[in-house]
Amino acid sequence: MKLLDFLQKEKIPFHNLSLYKEAFTHASYANEAHRHGKHYERLEFMGDAVLQLYVSEFLFKKFPDVPEGTLTTLRSKLVREESLARFSRQLGLGEFLYLGVGEEKSGGRQRESVLANIFESFVGALYLDCGEKEVLNILEQTIYQHVDDLDYDDITDYKTTLQELIQADQRRTVTYSLLDSTGPANAPEFTIAVMMDDMMLGVGKGTSKKKAEQQAAKDALNKMATSD
Repeated sequence: MKLLDFLQKEKIPFHNLSLYKEAFTHASYANEAHRHGKHYERLEFMGDAVLQLYVSEFLFKKFPDVPEGTLTTLRSKLVREESLARFSRQLGLGEFLYLGVGEEKSGGRQRESVLANIFESFVGALYLDCGEKEVLNILEQTIYQHVDDLDYDDITDYKTTLQELIQADQRRTVTYSLLDSTGPANAPEFTIAVMMDDMMLGVGKGTSKKKAEQQAAKDALNKMATSD
């Protein structure tokens, strides 16, 4: 599929096709032989700013009771390289890349960093050429569809919340103790208890000690809330 076909398939009312070609031109292509034209880095800069704004606005409205720190973490997970590369693959953007010979041979078309970059540059071009409406249409297909895929237990720092609660009330420190470890080395499951002196406050399981500790703290907080 050609770039023009893609824009038509997505029903994007483009005005400046050269802007999209720039969005998909890697520096290696622009710098080869006599091709000293523009490449995607400036549009990538623009797209990054656009994503920060619209993803922030989306999260702000979707989670009206979530604090700033958690919103920041949510946004960072949605616009990090791994996520943007995923959305780029979802749209098939790698197919339209203009790459230099060396970059092509080294697998640049499937490289996470490159795919993330062209998602940003595509959004930048789309914003400059068509404005907010068309950008939001693309974000609805990609980023906004995957907000619920995020691991909210990973985002929420239950350990810090529990420690602050304990210190505020009793000025004590909680500790974490490994109770069990099962499963093969490549897929272990840890069971960890959170303790205050000799009192077990909660127990959690996870595929890493860090996750198990967070689950133990979450269990302790749930029990404390129930007992109130």
